[in-house]
Amino acid sequence: MATRWGLCGAGKISHDFSVALRTLPPQDHQIRAVASRSLERAQDFAKRHGILEAYGSYEELANDPNIDVVYVGVLHTEHWRAGLLFLNAGKNVLCEKPFAMNSGQVKDLVNAARTNKVFLMEAVWSRCFPTYVEVGRRLREGALGEVKLVKAYFGSPQLDIPRSVERELGGGALLDIGVYCLQFILMVFDGERPESVHATGVLLDSGVDESVVVVMKFSRKRMATCTFSIAVRLPNDAVITGTKGSIQLCRPMHCPTRLVVNDKVSEYPLPEPDLPLNFTNSTGLRYEAEEVRQCLLQGLKESPRMPLADSILLTEIMDEIRKQVGVVFSQDSQKCSSET
Repeated sequence: MATRWGLCGAGKISHDFSVALRTLPPQDHQIRAVASRSLERAQDFAKRHGILEAYGSYEELANDPNIDVVYVGVLHTEHWRAGLLFLNAGKNVLCEKPFAMNSGQVKDLVNAARTNKVFLMEAVWSRCFPTYVEVGRRLREGALGEVKLVKAYFGSPQLDIPRSVERELGGGALLDIGVYCLQFILMVFDGERPESVHATGVLLDSGVDESVVVVMKFSRKRMATCTFSIAVRLPNDAVITGTKGSIQLCRPMHCPTRLVVNDKVSEYPLPEPDLPLNFTNSTGLRYEAEEVRQCLLQGLKESPRMPLADSILLTEIMDEIRKQVGVVFSQDSQKCSSET
């Protein structure tokens, strides 16, 4: 029986997610409905992607009994509110990264999922890529010896994009692209909390971060560094160095199709899309969709590839980075239920 998807949001990422799902067997994945705050926009989206139902409110999607899991692809300032709506309606949820605006909101989502006994996953699609799966396997086998240093870079010029630069839209390099560097480091160190986090950066006039450098120290004298920017293009790769060798995730490190392990190159090509995509390698969204399906078939309430504990720790680290760099959002003064 197919996993029946509902889409919350009819924007660019929902378009790419829909295209990616069509690279998977239709007997396994079906999009049954799309919801937008604009009914006309939802209807246009549904027509383009051959979706049966189009709703002009998220509440209608939450009440649709024919939906197994909702993909939340709206602005991240809305993730907390939309996520709680679907979770409290008893829906399984795959929510785009960043999970929410701060760790308080993330803990609210996690608590709601556990209270309602439903599946919840932060859509860090990178974790489900074959390249990332292979990195995890090599690390478990000890192919690099003891990991000593991890480096990650992600820079993408996007100062002309409002959602990237405006504070009320949750802008800044950290929440948009820095999250990819940080999740990679946490994956390499198996979800371990760093002993220290030191961050410095420069802000735009709007008060959000333009470029940030982060240094983290882990137990057993292990280090990680990352640099991310929405002003310039960076190498956009990631390197793990150990006592017996290295692994490089080639550009783009958040959705790579090439892996170099001790100088040996492996390729993991993606299927071709049937419509133009908005973002690089977006047919790779198929991997996280299939991960959700497999988790649901096994009765799991979270993904072992992106556990909820990793999402909480990831957001707590981002909270600390924002504190050190000086980025404050209105949501930071909002009282979350996890704090009451």
